[in-house]
Amino acid sequence: MHPVFSYTRPGEIEARSMELIRAELGPHSFTPAQLPLALRVIHATADFSFKESLYFSPGSVESGLAALGAGATLVTDTNMALAGISKPSLKALGCKALCFMADPQVAQAARSRGVTRAAVSMEKAAALPGPLILALGNAPTALIRLCELMEQDETFRPALILGVPVGFVNVVESKELLEDTCRRLGVPCILARGRKGGSTVAAALCNALLYTAVPRQGM
Repeated sequence: MHPVFSYTRPGEIEARSMELIRAELGPHSFTPAQLPLALRVIHATADFSFKESLYFSPGSVESGLAALGAGATLVTDTNMALAGISKPSLKALGCKALCFMADPQVAQAARSRGVTRAAVSMEKAAALPGPLILALGNAPTALIRLCELMEQDETFRPALILGVPVGFVNVVESKELLEDTCRRLGVPCILARGRKGGSTVAAALCNALLYTAVPRQGM
């Protein structure tokens, strides 16, 4: 016999998914402001280990929402994350999302200096005007260079850093560096401690912030 599918519309499927996630999540330490972001990450990954690994610095969600309200620019370290961010929500807020990884000037500079494009991308992001949200789900070198830039220039302070790279080489260490640097410099951050993360997580966190700032019809 074929199973009976009782939820077929996109809104119904997502709403039911969130109900199931809340039920399975059980007791947690997330604040009311943080919970929608945690739910969105688990919804995107089906991985409840993020219940323990997600770290929110004090006021990080509020800082991100304030930046979106002021027309922030979101910069990702992969085009995959960029593609996953809600364009209607960005438009509604007067925000934009960018990725410099395929920028020819970034690629040329990276080759000539023997560094990664992700590192050079952070330099280009640091020169952007207005509130800045960095959504980094792939490159530990982006986190490392970002920390260097914040240490070197006391005027460079992103509104929010989402540090969620996935992988094995320098991933844990770069997240620990970012957490320490942000704590010392007072920069809001959200991290996925440990090896897990990725472009999907980065996009999910961005969308959770966007959907909080601009609630979707019927959701």
